[in-house]
Amino acid sequence: MIRDSSTLQKGQLLRVEINEVKDRLPQNILEEIRKQPIVELVGYKMVDGNEFGLVVKLNNGEINWFFEKELSEIM
Repeated sequence: MIRDSSTLQKGQLLRVEINEVKDRLPQNILEEIRKQPIVELVGYKMVDGNEFGLVVKLNNGEINWFFEKELSEIM
């Protein structure tokens, strides 16, 4: 889980935590993430009044967003 997304940089690789997203994503996106859970950060999105979403590019080129708790940094 990412605790502070302000330190992340565009282009940084992140890992989607499949257990955090399996209840909210369509099956086709889950399949893609299961094949390749590493994604590239492309930006940020305001998702409600006080929380940011992280916009990422999946391995197949599709753009999607996730909450900070649904991603982790690759060390």
